[in-house]
Amino acid sequence: MEKFNVIVIGAGHAGCEAALACARMGQTALLVTMNLDAIAQMSCNPAIGGIAKGQMVRELDALGGEMGKVTDEAGLQFRMLNMSRGPAVWSPRAQCDKRLYSLSMKNRLESQPNLKILQAEATRIIIESGKTAGIETKTGTVINSDSVILTAGTFLKGLIHVGLTHFSGGRFGELSSETLSDSLKALGFEIKRLKTGTPPRLNGRTIDFSKMKEQPGDNPPIPFSHFTNTQEFKNKLQLACWLTYTNKTTHDIINSNLDRSPLYQGVIKGIGPRYCPSIEDKIVRFAERERHQVFLEPEGFGTHEFYANGISTSLPEDVQEKIVHSIVGLENTQIIRYGYAIEYDFFPPTQLKSTLETKAVENLYFAGQVNGTTGYEEAAAQGLMAGINCALKLKGKEPFILNRDEAYIGVMIDELITRGVDEPYRMFTARAEYRLMLRSDNADLRLMDHGHSTGLINDEQFSRFDNYRKALADRLDGKETEMKEELLFPWTKEKIDFEVEVDKKYAPYILRQKEVIEKTGKLENKRLPENVNYDSMTGLLTEAKQRLNRVRPATIGQASRIPGVTPADIAVVLINLAKEKAGK
Repeated sequence: MEKFNVIVIGAGHAGCEAALACARMGQTALLVTMNLDAIAQMSCNPAIGGIAKGQMVRELDALGGEMGKVTDEAGLQFRMLNMSRGPAVWSPRAQCDKRLYSLSMKNRLESQPNLKILQAEATRIIIESGKTAGIETKTGTVINSDSVILTAGTFLKGLIHVGLTHFSGGRFGELSSETLSDSLKALGFEIKRLKTGTPPRLNGRTIDFSKMKEQPGDNPPIPFSHFTNTQEFKNKLQLACWLTYTNKTTHDIINSNLDRSPLYQGVIKGIGPRYCPSIEDKIVRFAERERHQVFLEPEGFGTHEFYANGISTSLPEDVQEKIVHSIVGLENTQIIRYGYAIEYDFFPPTQLKSTLETKAVENLYFAGQVNGTTGYEEAAAQGLMAGINCALKLKGKEPFILNRDEAYIGVMIDELITRGVDEPYRMFTARAEYRLMLRSDNADLRLMDHGHSTGLINDEQFSRFDNYRKALADRLDGKETEMKEELLFPWTKEKIDFEVEVDKKYAPYILRQKEVIEKTGKLENKRLPENVNYDSMTGLLTEAKQRLNRVRPATIGQASRIPGVTPADIAVVLINLAKEKAGK
């Protein structure tokens, strides 16, 4: 094949965003996937958004990503979470038709100029003189490129567990990648193992919904994308979700079968997500709880398949049958897909720069679950940022880095590369110290300038947004003049009214946060030399030297957030840097 500017390995949520961003920014891109029919697959819950995750999707949309648009197209139920609290933590969430989501994203990839898609397995990343030079596939074909973005998800040495039986697989029914991570380990990359899981899927025709509580969508629904026509969206067809609970019988069944659990028999070595535990983990860790919620969520408009959210498990199939049939409304329900756990290789993300480029190999980027995250939204945001930075570097331009006060995406990447992970990383509003400013409603105001500057937001889209921003500024200044709706579309005067109301509510608090940012900004953004020698610094403890050398922070702010690095250590670093500068 011809040489490409960039090759993206893996067509999950990270890979799709990375490939589209590179191609739209003028780079020739090749997206390599082991299965063309599994592009943007929703392997676990077919839902997008949620607490903090929804904010990230709106940020991604404002930067020119696709997840929000595809969600609006494929969504079958939309809800705004946290409505009982202030707008700062309102979080959009949508249940999706998982097949429609995949097909919609696949269509976008196939239609994108500069982008080619290939079904193949990448087995080796080719490195020449410390830089990426392409990939080799399982059939021995070499494809050359200037850059490579790895977004392999759970496929690197994926190991599936059902009871005490286990076998290789990237997802149930799909092959795992058995050699790619070995090729990177040989280059000196650190590799560890994580674990995630999924619940059984149920035949909706055999569920007794009369015994459950209905969970309808919002009326009217609020779209994810800033570019969706909200008037048309009000008429979108929505399906109901349903709520039931586990009970004492359920818990007794699980407790009596822990000897058949790979998690509790030590078969699974990888660490699982603390905030999304399996049902057996919940029963053991929260033994005092008499019941746990189980949400029955439809997987599509054209299927009776339901996702049993809340009973993720790796217990044997016969035990899963007993668990399901013990739950009210599921007494006679047919399981059509059994739950399972999967272990996989990941690369501790302290091996990355803030651009998501690896420190060890130039022009090699990692994004998504290979960095230790969990969730479609976290993966997509990383894919977009890796794609943007890859394209910018190929153009010889400055990198694009979001600060913690600009976006949840900035918070996530800072924490990944600075703190690393010891469990699958999931975004929460509590992680963001400036969350009053990082609302889902103002993602466009915060980030669309960046999206336009990279070329991912076109001039027409940006012009309409800019009209909206000017009209909003007039209202905030007390001017009553507003633009015509057609000049604002798809932004609306209702949106302006809402932003004015929120601004009045939060103005003094936001002002206080901005003052804090201004005071700390100078030190926060003070860049550290790339070749700084911590080992030679007088007065710096050995432990601090080791931690600083491991992360190699880009700024003083990042250095201060490294676990185990104290304010006293930062003071020593600053003193040594000042002495070094004075000596020159």
